[in-house]
Amino acid sequence: MTTENFTIRPIRADDDLAVAHIIRSVMPEFGADGPGFAIHDAEVNMMHAAYAGIGSAYFVVERDGIVLGGGGVAQLLGDTSGICELRKMYFLPALRGSGAGSALMQRCLDSARQLGYRQCYLETLTGMDAAQKLYLRSGFRRIDHSLGSTGHHSCDRFFLIDL
Repeated sequence: MTTENFTIRPIRADDDLAVAHIIRSVMPEFGADGPGFAIHDAEVNMMHAAYAGIGSAYFVVERDGIVLGGGGVAQLLGDTSGICELRKMYFLPALRGSGAGSALMQRCLDSARQLGYRQCYLETLTGMDAAQKLYLRSGFRRIDHSLGSTGHHSCDRFFLIDL
């Protein structure tokens, strides 16, 4: 998908360093760098390989050939009922406000449907207000408890959407 301002495409192996940098730059900005946050997941260093398997997809958002954001979906860990998780959707400040969040969200949810998932779950935290507005605009609803076994015990906001 290409717009005037950015391109969304599947992640490639040569994007791994840029995506790891984005995750490690953005999460501390919102206080999400301690134990129990995705910044410590082993997959951060090898996102292409982590999302190359069946049932998952990860996309990057680039402008002028520079990766400025990304996000993806994969089966919710600890769940076998057809729920995927929206994972590691982060944007550098230069991309925020461009419409890339809505476009990437649509791409991820479309992929989740194509992969056969019936619901999509996500975890976030207090303070990521713009992201939470995006989730609600995209059709997610807040739920009062975590699902699956993501290991992200420091997240305190949970959302779910029927696909």
